[in-house]
Amino acid sequence: MSVTYDDSVGVEVSSDSFWEVGNYKRTVKRIDDGHRLCSDLMNCVHERARIEKAYAQQLTEWARRWKQLVEKGPQYGTVEKAWMAVMSEAERVSELHLEVKASLMNEDFEKIKNWQKEAFHKQMMGGFKETKEAEDGFRKAQKPWAKKLKEVEAAKKAHHTACKEEKLAISREANSKADPSLNPEQLKKLQDKIEKCKQDVLKTKEKYEKALKELDQSTPQYMENMEQVFEQCQQFEEKRLRFFREVLLEVQKHLDLSNVAGYKTIYRDLEQSIKAADAVEDLRWFRANHGPGMAMNWPQFEEWSADLNRTLSRREKKKATDGVTLTGINQTGDQSMQNKTGSVSSYEKTQSYPTEWSDDESNNPFSSTDANGDSNPFDEDATSGTEVRVRALYDYEGQEHDELSFKAGDELTKMEDEDEQGWCKGRLDSGQVGLYPANYVEAIQ
Repeated sequence: MSVTYDDSVGVEVSSDSFWEVGNYKRTVKRIDDGHRLCSDLMNCVHERARIEKAYAQQLTEWARRWKQLVEKGPQYGTVEKAWMAVMSEAERVSELHLEVKASLMNEDFEKIKNWQKEAFHKQMMGGFKETKEAEDGFRKAQKPWAKKLKEVEAAKKAHHTACKEEKLAISREANSKADPSLNPEQLKKLQDKIEKCKQDVLKTKEKYEKALKELDQSTPQYMENMEQVFEQCQQFEEKRLRFFREVLLEVQKHLDLSNVAGYKTIYRDLEQSIKAADAVEDLRWFRANHGPGMAMNWPQFEEWSADLNRTLSRREKKKATDGVTLTGINQTGDQSMQNKTGSVSSYEKTQSYPTEWSDDESNNPFSSTDANGDSNPFDEDATSGTEVRVRALYDYEGQEHDELSFKAGDELTKMEDEDEQGWCKGRLDSGQVGLYPANYVEAIQ
C-alpha cells in the first residue's frame, strides 16, 4: 500500500513499515484512541448500571402487584406463604441489583473518569499534551534521517534520468549510421552526446551511492531515537491497558452475584419457605375456619324480656318491627366462641320475622320460599334480578359469618338489589356468597 509522507518531508512512502517517514502517526493516534476508549468504557458501565436499576424497579413492581393479587385471592395457608416467598425473593434480589448499580456508578464509573482526567491533559489549543509530546518526539527523531532520505531520492532520480539520456543518445547514434544523408559533423555531435551522457551517469551514480552510504550510516541512530520515543508511548499505553484490566475485574466482581453471601441466602430461604408448604395443614385450617370445624350459634328457645338490652345489627334496625330475642345459645364445633346475649344468627341478616314463631313452611327462614316469596339468602341459585359486576370503593371487614370481606378495588358480583336497610347480597370471585353494605361499592361501567 502506498501513502504519502508528512508534508514537511515531501517524499513518498514505499511500504507500510513503522520506519517509513510519517508512519509513526499510528502510534501517536493510539494516545487519542486511549482517551476515547476511556469514555467508551464509562458509557458501557453507565448503560449497564441503568439496566440494573430498571431490572430492580421491574422486580419491585412485579412483587408489589402480585403480593396484592395473592393477598386478595383465594389462596390460603402455608401454600400462600410459599407463594408470597417468591415475591419476597424478587424484592431482595431487587435490592442486590440496586447495590450493583450503585457500585458500578459510584466506584467503577468514577474510577475510570478520574483516571482519564489524570492521564490525559487537554491543551488550550486543542488536543492532548501527551499526543503533542509524542508527535514532537517522533518528528525530532525522524528529521535527520528523513533529510538524508530526501537526498537519496533526489540522487536516485538524477542517476536514473542520466541513464535514460544515455540510452536515448546511443539509440540516436545507431539510427544515424543507417541514414546516408547525415553528414560527419552531425554524427560527431551524436557521439559527443553519448560520451557526455556516460560521464553524467558515472557522476550521478557516484552521488547516489554516496547519499545511500550516508543514509545507511545514520540509520542506526535513527532507529535508536525512534525506538526511544516509541517505548515511551508503549509505557503510556501499558498503563491504560493494565488499568482497564483492573477496572474490568472490579466490574466483574460487582456483577457476579453468585459470590454474594446474601444472594445464596435468598434462595436458601425461598427453598425452605416452599418446602414448608403443607397441604394437610392447609386443609385442616380451612376445615376449622370455613368448614364443619367452625363454631355455630345454634338457635334455642329464649324467654322474652322487656328489660333485656341487646345489641342490634345494622340490618335489624327497622322502623317498626316487633321481634323475638334468642337467648341461651349453645356452642358446638372445634373452636369455641364467646356467648353474645341477644345476638342473632347469620340467617337473620336478611329476614324479618313475625312476633310469633311458627313451624309452618311459610314462616321458616330455611324453606325454599317465605311468606313473601323471598328465597333463602344462602341459596346461590336463587337470585332476584340480574347479576351486576361491582367494584369496592372502601375496605370492609365482615362482622358476621354471612357478611363478605373485601378491599378497596376488589371486584365482586351483586346478586340482589339493596334492601330497605341498605344491604346487598353478592358473591366474591372465590365463590363465597354473603351480604355487604350497598354504599361501599359502585357498578362497573
